[in-house]
Amino acid sequence: MKICAPFAGIVHYFVAEGDAVTTGEQLGTVEAVKLEAPILAPGPGVVASVAFDDFSDVTGGDELLTLEAK
Repeated sequence: MKICAPFAGIVHYFVAEGDAVTTGEQLGTVEAVKLEAPILAPGPGVVASVAFDDFSDVTGGDELLTLEAK
C-alpha cells in the first residue's frame, strides 16, 4: 500500500523500514508554512520502504512510504 503526500512541504517520519504499525498510527507529518498534516496508517502492516530522507522537500502526491500487510 503506497502512502502519498497530501500537499507540497517537508516530510518528517516517525517510523523506519521494518517497523510494524497499527491502523490509525501516525507515520509522520508533512509541514508547509505553519500547516502540518499527519500521515496516518490506513491499516495494519509493516513499513516496507521509506522514499525520502527525513526533513526532505516533497511535492503533493509524492509516494512517502510503502506498507506491506502483516
